[in-house]
Order: sequence, then structure tokens, then C-alpha cells
Amino acid sequence: MMNQIEEVAQWIFEAKKVVVFGGAGLSTESGIPDFRSPGGVWDKYNPEDFYYQNFIANERSREKYWEMATEMYGPMKKAQPNLAHLAIAELEKLGKLDCVITQNIDGLHHKAGNSEERIIELHGTAMYVTCLDCKKRYDRDEIQEWIKKGTKVPYCDDCGGPLKPATISFGQAMPERETEEAYYRSSTCDLFIVIGSSLVVQPAASMPLIAKRSGAKLVIINRDPTPYDDLADLVIHGQAGPTMSGILEIIKRRLGIAGNKNIR
Repeated sequence: MMNQIEEVAQWIFEAKKVVVFGGAGLSTESGIPDFRSPGGVWDKYNPEDFYYQNFIANERSREKYWEMATEMYGPMKKAQPNLAHLAIAELEKLGKLDCVITQNIDGLHHKAGNSEERIIELHGTAMYVTCLDCKKRYDRDEIQEWIKKGTKVPYCDDCGGPLKPATISFGQAMPERETEEAYYRSSTCDLFIVIGSSLVVQPAASMPLIAKRSGAKLVIINRDPTPYDDLADLVIHGQAGPTMSGILEIIKRRLGIAGNKNIR
């Protein structure tokens, strides 16, 4: 694997526009369960119960949704960035990152230190709540306090509209601005690095294909095989944290920066 890590480091060193694409495998190393893996959220809940149309349609669905969302929020709030998140943030500081496109909703790239303008959250974020009617934005912790005090379904205190975490649910339209930006960044990069994604959730999973077809090198770092492994220029089946930390060390050495002091 060391030769592969050195090769990826060299590609990053030489690249003009590096795009990182992150999936659930990045978050699991911070202790956040993968929805789809055994023991994940969808072992306990039926995904069909949480379609956006159901949330809109009736109070009982909204109550069930908030029960599930509250259970998920606890581990996300406590989670801290792992070595992979910190390495991605460090790549930005070194001027080697165009953007990070993430399927995750946990805000860990923000916690790691990436600039807000370089994070494209394709599936939204669980860190705040929005009113579906007037679009008023609430801090997530404020709404969780309402729920802790007995509110089962929160509604907007301005217009009375239903409140929902600012995440993209099944059946809900992808965020237009973020999706367009992700497609554009994917089509204009010269190195596209997938980290911790199974590459099965569309349309997000089409981003590496767009990058590859546009002439970029494609690197996939994931514990398990993905449908695009055969298209990739290099595949590393391993943990995201140690792999990215190793890549960063080599890049910093080549840039003449001693030690990896920003990785904690």
C-alpha cells in the first residue's frame, strides 16, 4: 500500500485542482454509524417511513421522523473529526484542495477546519433546522431543547410552518445550487479522490464518472469495493484516516514542511 500512498501524494502534489468526494466511510471512523451497514439506522427504522412526501402529508409521520432524527443527532453532535477530515482540511491550508463534496450531514468538515465556501454538502446538514414554509433557519440545539421539553413535532414560531432538519430526505429534491456546483467542480478538476463512499447513491455517485470522463485522474479510497473500481486510476482498500494521514505526510515532506503538527 505504501507505493500507492506515495503515488497519490505525487498526484496531489502535481495537481492544479483536487476535488475530494466524501461518503459515510469518513464518518464511521469518527463513531457515526453508517445508515446502511448492519446495525445502522435502517436496521431499526424502515426508510420508506421517512420519505419527504410522508413528512409533508401528516403529523404522525413528522413525529416519527423527529424521533429518528433526534436519535441520530446525539452521536453526530458528539463526534469529532478523524485523521481523514483533518488531512483534508490541511490540504486546503496547503493550497492543494479545490473543494470537498460530501454526502455526509454531520458537519465534521467544518469542525476539522475546512472553509465553508470549499464544502459542498450534497445531502444538506443536520446541524441546523429550517422552516419548510418561510425558510427561517434555526440552530439545531435550540430545536432539540424544545423536543427535550416535550415538543413532539416542532413548528416555526414565525409562520407556524413545519420544521425539518436541513437534510435531504428520500423523495426530496437535491439542493439545486450545491448539485450544480458539485457537477461543475467535478468536470473541471484534474484529480478526483473518493474517500469512504460506496458510490451507489445517485446522483452523487455520478460525480467521479463526470470527473473521469472530463480527463481527471480518479482515486478511490474505500474499505470495500465500489462499482467504479475498474474505472479508477488507483484504488486503495483501507481505512480513510491512516491512508489520508500517510498521504499528507509525504506531501508535507515534499513541500519542505517538517512534521505533521496539525494532525492531532
